[in-house]
Amino acid sequence: MSSDEGARGRGAPTHVDTDREGGSPSAAGAELGRASAAPLEAGEAQFIARLVARDESAFNELVIMYERRVFALVYRMLGRRDEAEDVSQEVFVQVFKAIDQFRGESKLSTWIYRIAVNLCKNRTKYLSRRHAGAQDDVDAMAERVPLSAAKGVSVGDVSRPDELVEGMQLEAVVKRAIGQLDPEFREALILRDVEDMSYEEIASVTGLPDGTVKSRIHRARGQLRALVEKMMGEKVRGGK
Repeated sequence: MSSDEGARGRGAPTHVDTDREGGSPSAAGAELGRASAAPLEAGEAQFIARLVARDESAFNELVIMYERRVFALVYRMLGRRDEAEDVSQEVFVQVFKAIDQFRGESKLSTWIYRIAVNLCKNRTKYLSRRHAGAQDDVDAMAERVPLSAAKGVSVGDVSRPDELVEGMQLEAVVKRAIGQLDPEFREALILRDVEDMSYEEIASVTGLPDGTVKSRIHRARGQLRALVEKMMGEKVRGGK
């Protein structure tokens, strides 16, 4: 477990009401029991057993371990702080409701991320229908959830961006460009180049074939490169 998973993120939910009422566990949680991965380690298996037994202290530990990473992932995918806070909260509600359907065939983190990704997809579709996705706060997102805080960063894949802008300026440009990618490509890029997941993990999280995952990542990088180069060109021309 990385140290940053235990840290609390700014704006991330600090408590999840385990007594919150709801219907049957969501499909996002239910279908995760079918995810393929290596067998669980003994320590994680014991921890999951506590969760299945509705051990509230175990659930609180889970929130502390994952709330920052979940919030960061959701924030990057949705680009709106208010929506990210709501969806992040819902992720842990769904985890609590569906934990007894988790079969231990994937890592716990993979299961949680898949719930987060599926909820983000649903919220994106909803916002699109409501035309509510036009206004985002990607500038604030670049400051509060920087790409450099993630496990892996794909800035180096962009064609020599260091010759045009430096440090946080580049990061803000890349962040805005990621926010403009098509949702399915943004998802693949974030999971691979920001969350530093393997192709196999991404396939497990998204439910997509490996070939589709690789294709989307390739196309996402191409879109990102074109957007960043366009933004940088406008920035350089505007500064002259």
